[in-house]
Amino acid sequence: MTEAKYQPTILIVDDEIMITSSLRNLFRLQSGYRLLVHNSPVEALARVQEDTVDLVITDYLMPEMDGITFLSKLKEIQPQAVRVLLTGYADKENAIKAINTVGLYQYIEKPWDNDALLMIVKNGLEKGALLRTLEYKIAELDLAHTNLKSFQTELIKAFM
Repeated sequence: MTEAKYQPTILIVDDEIMITSSLRNLFRLQSGYRLLVHNSPVEALARVQEDTVDLVITDYLMPEMDGITFLSKLKEIQPQAVRVLLTGYADKENAIKAINTVGLYQYIEKPWDNDALLMIVKNGLEKGALLRTLEYKIAELDLAHTNLKSFQTELIKAFM
């Protein structure tokens, strides 16, 4: 029996259909990622209530809400999702603010370089996977510590 390989999920959010189509085509051709694509940040937030994402790429300037607000709300719903912000050159200052505000992994200026974007996504997904593994190992250690303390208590009781 072969084990199914995990397929990372990327959420792409941009109000410009041309941008989301371009990113969708890039990832379909160059990766095996599962893609969720939305042109509305409001719809994307509804989607992440039901669907787990590993990484999100969002535009900064969108009519319904800006990218930093979107990423802040996404962080509340899915704090483990790696966050990437697409920005025009004029928005660079806001992108830098977002690094601290929403725990931004990376910001990418438009127009982007496809190879650089693919590498950023690959590295971001690896970082996310490593953090999930670390959290799992910490939980295992906490459980082992609790079991050891319980065993220690029972042992002391047995000799009293």
